[in-house]
Amino acid sequence: MAAGAHDRHTPFERHGPGHVHAVLDKLRLMSLMDRFPPRLVWAGYVLLCGFVTIALLSIVTMFTTNPFVFPSLGPTAYLYFFAPLARASSPRHALFGHAIAIACGYFALWSTGMVVPHGLEEGITWNTGIAAALSLGLTGAFMVLFRVSHPPAGATTLIVSLGLITKPLNLFILEVAVLALTIEAFVINRLAGLPYPFWEN
Repeated sequence: MAAGAHDRHTPFERHGPGHVHAVLDKLRLMSLMDRFPPRLVWAGYVLLCGFVTIALLSIVTMFTTNPFVFPSLGPTAYLYFFAPLARASSPRHALFGHAIAIACGYFALWSTGMVVPHGLEEGITWNTGIAAALSLGLTGAFMVLFRVSHPPAGATTLIVSLGLITKPLNLFILEVAVLALTIEAFVINRLAGLPYPFWEN
């Protein structure tokens, strides 16, 4: 039973206090770990980093009216600060994962004749259902083939294949937004003293 309890806490010990301790130590805020529960401090770190990165991209969206913020960017940001040293959180996996997703989503739209903004106002039709299924299947297959692992990409490909974002310029902006978020995460994690990879773990 003791071994089982240790196993249950392993992910938290590896991804939680590990990188949060490094941040607090660099900022000389280790006293927070004595004053508050470790999980609460970890939650505060994720909250602050997620807020700052998405807020900055939201400001860019407001001034450019381009989709620099979209739903699947949230899970990517979460990974960057919840488990920054995980394989799926590295720049290579995030950038390639979303790029594959965008390409597969657009291909699914094109192959089903749905390359027009349509959204979900009319519900799921045969064409949208096929496009969604095809895009997710292709995205997963290509991520396996190219040794890329970034789960949020599964949401990105559905955003495209369901017709929520379809204009080629906006699709390019989606990838630029991922790059911008990745740069933000790199800067924050490196300033915090973490050995966040430049490209891949």
